[in-house]
Amino acid sequence: MAQSLSSFTDLIRSVERTAVHLEMRDVYAIPNEDERFVAWRNGHRLDPDNRESWWRPWLDVVQEVTGKGVRLRRARIVSEPPSEYIRYEHSFTFTNIAAGEEIRWLPRRLASKLALPGNDFWLFDGRLVQFNVFDGDGHWVHTDQTDDPTTAGLCADAFEAVWDLATPHDQFSV
Repeated sequence: MAQSLSSFTDLIRSVERTAVHLEMRDVYAIPNEDERFVAWRNGHRLDPDNRESWWRPWLDVVQEVTGKGVRLRRARIVSEPPSEYIRYEHSFTFTNIAAGEEIRWLPRRLASKLALPGNDFWLFDGRLVQFNVFDGDGHWVHTDQTDDPTTAGLCADAFEAVWDLATPHDQFSV
């Protein structure tokens, strides 16, 4: 069973200072019939002036959390050339930034010298790690959480190493 948006929303709303998210996959499963993805494949792009058409309710939560002073950063490690999914994701990342997230991209070839955890993760206030585990096709399998200080430190160091090498979204093209 997937983690519900409401339980994740409660978790992210509890953050006091920082939330960081490291994404390392080139594909996250979305159904081929997903209306937004199909529209993107057919040439539709989100209108920067039509905020109501953007990804809700996630962006509302981002605005709420960053509005109370939480720094929310996301780093994506991607292959080159990028997968279709990464090109799709890149096309609407401006909405996350408009909502208050900071996002950077790191070509996978530049990550080879970094020690990275085996799964994507969120790190909340430098203490709680939520690993998102996916199968080989990008389907979510389950979520693991830990507040083990060693694991949190390892994830914090990995994220900062990626962040330092990564390119800000507005300077990264796919």
